[in-house]
Amino acid sequence: MNQVASQDTRSFDIDHTVTERFLRYVKIDTQSDAHSPTCPSTEKQKDLGRVLVQELLDMGISDAHLDEHGYIYATIPANTEKKVPVICFCAHMDTSPDCSGKDVKPIVHKNYNGQDIILPDDPSQVLRMSEHPDLKDQIGNDLITASGTTLLGADNKAGVAEIMDAAQYLMTHPTVKHGKIRLLFTPDEEIGRGADKVDIDKLGAHFGYTMDGEALGCLEDETFSADSVTLHIHGVSAHPGFAKGKLESAVKIASDILARLPKDGLSPETTAGREGFIHPVEVKGIVDNARIDFIIRDFTTEGLEAHEAYLKSIVDEVMKDYPRSKVDFVVKEQYRNMKYILDQFPEVVDHAEEAIRRAGIELKKRSIRGGTDGSRLSYMGLPCPNIFAGEHAFHSKQEWVTVQDMQKAVETILHLVMVWEEESA
Repeated sequence: MNQVASQDTRSFDIDHTVTERFLRYVKIDTQSDAHSPTCPSTEKQKDLGRVLVQELLDMGISDAHLDEHGYIYATIPANTEKKVPVICFCAHMDTSPDCSGKDVKPIVHKNYNGQDIILPDDPSQVLRMSEHPDLKDQIGNDLITASGTTLLGADNKAGVAEIMDAAQYLMTHPTVKHGKIRLLFTPDEEIGRGADKVDIDKLGAHFGYTMDGEALGCLEDETFSADSVTLHIHGVSAHPGFAKGKLESAVKIASDILARLPKDGLSPETTAGREGFIHPVEVKGIVDNARIDFIIRDFTTEGLEAHEAYLKSIVDEVMKDYPRSKVDFVVKEQYRNMKYILDQFPEVVDHAEEAIRRAGIELKKRSIRGGTDGSRLSYMGLPCPNIFAGEHAFHSKQEWVTVQDMQKAVETILHLVMVWEEESA
């Protein structure tokens, strides 16, 4: 890095707006729905979209708009003569279907002292340091939670607010030199469809960064690879009074398949690190037909294929007991490990590492036991690692974030655009 020419936001007075934005955004219900065929899957995601577009327009970002699919595109114009690659910052607007996002009541717990926090609307919801070990790094910080009956929405409205705060700063501080910056806010990331309708040509960026990570300083350049497997089970129905030798219940077939899955491994609750899994997420059925939906995860494509072959072997073995029934085994690709793409463009991760260090933060390189929009975007032509947003306890009533971590994420964005400008000719 050219340390002589480097710019440094720590020499500027950043009047952060990230907390106020975040507290506004989480009150807007944007829960997505995996059962909906539309894009966005829920129209209410556009409620936040319209708010963001107006705020961007008010900043002077004149091309900000919400398209028919619920995506927001906007441009911060370059203010340098250098030829800098176009960088995109991305966050998703939806919240998880796993927990209610309606009527969120955010609470700011100032100067966190390490004690248990009882959430007032459901006293059974208690944040304990023993259960949330990252809290040990937050003593003295201002912690934000929901009230106990909903998730908070830090995943990913923290990232949205951080990008918006950084945009505000860049639009009002022309002394910070940067190339053209594209902003992208997506719907439906939580249901795996966040990149489905992204117009890469319209976006026109060379490289991207999702602001959707966890602890302060985390940079993630590797995700799971992911497939779904759906089993369509076709049983044989018969009147139960005359069913001997005829009836083959699809419900029992489904039960037999699930019962043969390993109890001590190959599941989310028994794996960690780089171990993959087979996870049944939904079961429906009646006597003559049933359906089981699985998600399959591993860091390698070879691992995915091995897990799918193992599941198929279980199905084949079970079906020997049901000779007149059949199962359709349907595999669908969801996303692939973005590291395969990012390794071809090392400067994308290198510049993010430098930005985190310049913000005075200890770098933590991690792999994601999950995926982000960046997983798909990387394979669509936009290499896209994931930067911390300060989110913790995703998809739960105990979700939390701190004011200070969000502010550091904003500073990291600002350093990052500077690094790209400095390193360009």
